[in-house]
Amino acid sequence: MNQIGFRMQLNEGQTVEYRRRHDEIWPELLVLLKKAGISDYSIFFHEETNSLFAVLRRAHDHTMDQLPLDPIMQRWWAYMADIMASDNNNEPIVEPLERVFHMA
Repeated sequence: MNQIGFRMQLNEGQTVEYRRRHDEIWPELLVLLKKAGISDYSIFFHEETNSLFAVLRRAHDHTMDQLPLDPIMQRWWAYMADIMASDNNNEPIVEPLERVFHMA
């Protein structure tokens, strides 16, 4: 397993809606993420900047790079595109973050 972190941007005023949608996350999306080798996935919110910080663990043989091709993932991104910064195909704009410290 390796761990990665990244930042996304939530549109202003969308915190409650973002939380609601994740409280009601689709079971088929969770299955898809787990099947891709993703586990221990958390998203944190920074209120002053509307930034979302995500950290997850993924298997060394993960298939995260195939997720954009899956119809479930595409539907989720389309569902979320109105409340967060997204590109032309509705994929959230993700800024990878470099780990500078880790305590195991």
